[in-house]
Order: sequence, then structure tokens, then C-alpha cells
Amino acid sequence: MSEPAASSVAASPAVVVRYQLGDGIGAACSTRFGGASAAPYDSLNLGLSVGDEAASVAANRRALAIAVGLDPDRLAWMRQAHTAKVRYVTADSGPPDGPVDAVVTDEAGLGLCVLAADCVPVLVADPRERLVGAAHAGREGLANGVVPALIEAMAEAGATPEMMRVQIGPSICGGCYEVPDELQARVAGVVPQSRCRTRSGMPGLDIATGIRAQLAAAGVGPVSSDARCTKESAELFSYRRDGTTGRFAGLIWLAP
Repeated sequence: MSEPAASSVAASPAVVVRYQLGDGIGAACSTRFGGASAAPYDSLNLGLSVGDEAASVAANRRALAIAVGLDPDRLAWMRQAHTAKVRYVTADSGPPDGPVDAVVTDEAGLGLCVLAADCVPVLVADPRERLVGAAHAGREGLANGVVPALIEAMAEAGATPEMMRVQIGPSICGGCYEVPDELQARVAGVVPQSRCRTRSGMPGLDIATGIRAQLAAAGVGPVSSDARCTKESAELFSYRRDGTTGRFAGLIWLAP
């Protein structure tokens, strides 16, 4: 769903990192390797709104689906806007209306996708109830509470926070994420655990640590983190490092 039109552009096989979130749950994160995009989006850019050719993005999204064993027509993409909005989706429902930063499904074989290039992809599963969710959490999403909103939506659909398994994807680390004093104070005023100092001693934000604190407050079960910093990891896209660049994706799905 929300897939660009089919393209004849040839893409190299996508390179992904897989995560373990329990029996019957698939989860992964793409890298920038594989795909068909030219510089500065080289080469597995999955974002449609960063200036890349739509045909290349279509080929890249298809390569991603094939790499994780999903039908290319069964990837759910969001129009992310740093909100706390959550939507339930199916393959037949089409893309969520308007800006949305978290999605939930109980439909097997439907991949929920989160685009990022410094923000945090958060993947959540309740293997017992067979519910999965995905959220896009940057500094505004953290302050707005998109991850607690996702946990609440999944609980309302029948999941149990204590039974949930969470994968926090790669993101810019607190040591690299320098922000103005006023911005730090605003976000940390909502989530104090996100306040930090960068390696150069400047005010910073640690979004992943803030998310872990929100998950703990919600009573969520085991939480795993991909420790890679996007700014420091050449295999990942980073807006803070490169400016004009592509987007990688975290994705989660229920195995059929």
C-alpha cells in the first residue's frame, strides 16, 4: 500500500539487518546498501519526499520487500509529520489519511514501515495476541508522546504491555545530537531522561533514552536497542551528517 508505481528500474539486492521479537514476528532495518538510487541518495533510499527519482524509490521498496520475504504490494508507508497520531491499517485500507506517525495491524504478511535518517524507528510486537505496531519518533514525536500513544492503541486492540517486545532502531546518539538550550529545555521538560550533553559538552538530546523511559513508564516488557548512531555509521542515512540524503526504514510484520 502507498507504493510508487511499478518501475522497470533495476535495483541491486537490499541489505538489511534483522531483529528477533518473538515467534511469528518479523522485524528488520534496511541499510543504504543495495537499491537503485544515484548520489546523494545512493543507493537504497526508501523516501519519496527527499528529491530522489520516484522510479528509483519504487525499485528500492520492491527490493526491500523481496529481501525480507514480503509481497512488494504489502508494505504500509506513512506520511510522517512528527505527530502522535496512530492508525490501524490493513492491506485493503489504503494508506492512513493525512499525517500519521504510528500504525498498528493484526493482518499477517503486512509490513509496517517507518522512514528515518536520524529519528528513531520503534517496532513493537505482542507475539501472543499477534499484534504489531511501528512508530516514527524524533524529538517532536518524543515530546508529543507518539510511542506511548502506540502502546495505548495496541493495548486497546487487545495487546498486553508486559507481553510486548520492542526494538528501538538506530538513530542519532546523544553524543552527536546537539540542540539549542531552548529546544533541549522544551523536550526535556516533557521527558527529562532525554536531556544530555554531547561529546563536545554542548546541550543535547538522547531520543532513544527518552523512548526507553516512556516504555518503562508504560510497563512494556523487554526492550532491545540497535546501538548504531546514524551520524557515525556510514551504512545508514543521516540528515545531520549529510543534509540532502535518503531514508532507511525499520519494518515489522506478522508472519503468515
